[in-house]
Amino acid sequence: MRSLFASTLVSTLQKQSSPTKRLISKPFILINKANALTITVQLRENAVLSMIDPTTLALASLIIFCGALTQSLIGFGLAIVASPLLYIVDPELVPAPVIIMGFSISLLTLFRERGALEFNGLQYALLGRIPGGFLGAGLLIYAPQPILGLAISGIVATAVILSLLKFNIAVNRKSLFGAGVISGVFGNIAAIGGPPLAILLSGKDARQFRAALSAFFIFSSLIALVILGITGLLSIKHLWLSLLLLPSVILGYVVAGRLIGHVDKDKTRKATLILCSICATILAVKSLMELG
Repeated sequence: MRSLFASTLVSTLQKQSSPTKRLISKPFILINKANALTITVQLRENAVLSMIDPTTLALASLIIFCGALTQSLIGFGLAIVASPLLYIVDPELVPAPVIIMGFSISLLTLFRERGALEFNGLQYALLGRIPGGFLGAGLLIYAPQPILGLAISGIVATAVILSLLKFNIAVNRKSLFGAGVISGVFGNIAAIGGPPLAILLSGKDARQFRAALSAFFIFSSLIALVILGITGLLSIKHLWLSLLLLPSVILGYVVAGRLIGHVDKDKTRKATLILCSICATILAVKSLMELG
């Protein structure tokens, strides 16, 4: 009798054990999922930190914000402001991430100024970007870092001088192509491709000037990125760094939208050029010290 009762009790417990196990196992499954999610987040954070440390990211974001603000106000300037400073902060940020940031701010600016766009002749400048871009990429591949620092300083200084001087150059196919070649060299070394074309288009109305330069930057940035990709100078890391810096571009554009009717653009331009000259000088001194 006792053995019969015991066997009945055991079989009853065995029947009830499956739902009980399921009930007990659910919290453990949830805990495991939470742990897996935590580990995934930590791995992503570690991956980001391995690309760029928080201090460098904060400095780079501030620099990009200032550059985006400048370009939104006067039509160009993101790369002139950002490239020398970013090269000092982290050489990996020049040129690919700066080119991507330039593409982004140009896209936003063109959307705002789309009613004033005149694309006449810009195709010749874009054609010139191709040989100039490959020449610039070649210099990036073979030149050591201090030499590149000096090259960027020289490009910034040249851009400042060209922006200050008044040239009366006829705008035609040859001059646009020539400006495109120079823009390609400058753009693929230092992401500074604006000044050569800005000189040719300086006679345009302010809105037409910003719209034309933005259209040029959009297509020329794509050309530059393709060339960097072909020559092995564009990596996934550059794309991730660009994604991290993108909020600074958007913030600069939004702030510029509120300031655009309230600031003196001539004074802003002069202040930008002075700042660029100082940055270029600092980078040149740093590069010379590294060479020594």
